[in-house]
Amino acid sequence: MHENPMREFLTTAVTAARLAGDIILKNLGNLSAADVQSKQTFDFVTKVDRWSEAVIIKTIRQKFPYHSFLAEETLKQAEAGAYRWVIDPLDGTTNYIHAFPVFAVSISLEFQGKTIIGVVFDPVRDELFHAVRGGRAFLNNREIRVSKTTTLAHSLIATGFPFRAKDMLDLYLSAFKNIFLEVSGIRRAGSAAIDLAYVAAGRFDGFFELNLSPWDMAAGSLLITEAGGMVTDFGGGKDFLTTGNIVAGNAVIQRGILELIRKVFSETIDR
Repeated sequence: MHENPMREFLTTAVTAARLAGDIILKNLGNLSAADVQSKQTFDFVTKVDRWSEAVIIKTIRQKFPYHSFLAEETLKQAEAGAYRWVIDPLDGTTNYIHAFPVFAVSISLEFQGKTIIGVVFDPVRDELFHAVRGGRAFLNNREIRVSKTTTLAHSLIATGFPFRAKDMLDLYLSAFKNIFLEVSGIRRAGSAAIDLAYVAAGRFDGFFELNLSPWDMAAGSLLITEAGGMVTDFGGGKDFLTTGNIVAGNAVIQRGILELIRKVFSETIDR
């Protein structure tokens, strides 16, 4: 390993994200019905997801052949290894299919179970968010921080609907109502990676969603903590990558959202 492995990890992740972004942009608006397949009800994959994932894995493996991977489309079963890359090659596939321009590449690296590198790349806006554990968070190499909003009444919150867990819809809508009545606004753009990156950059004050996958959250959650924010599961613990349930924001807003969510979910989740 070179003298500064973290720099090499980050450089490789950024290179892979940009190569994937090129593929994504080149094919935007050019998909046919034959290019889209259903993984399960309301959950889709395109040839572009697969091409993007292939170039990411190839780019990383060229540099780090002994690292393992957890990737949405081809390597869903967690591989063992001290270093593991967690990849979402196209977060916001449904948006992409409809040419709705909110989607991103999300790449993170874990070392012994802890996320140490996070990259989220929005190719439409050419916005690259990155963070290294213990080294702050950046957007296009300018440091970012979570918002300074101190009241729920002035906060703008992001969320995602539980389309893979529709049996949880009533509980989710109860939590949504609790939060909606207390905040300035709620947005649902359709890409958790973008939402989390926007929390890190102070564009959103907070975010909540349930039943996400690790590749949806891993990079974005590091961005937020390195930007001075808080990320927990619905129980207030740190198991969001396992449970799939996440509440994020600046410290004040995150606590406020969490309290409203726990009134609904109580003992039903993360226990």
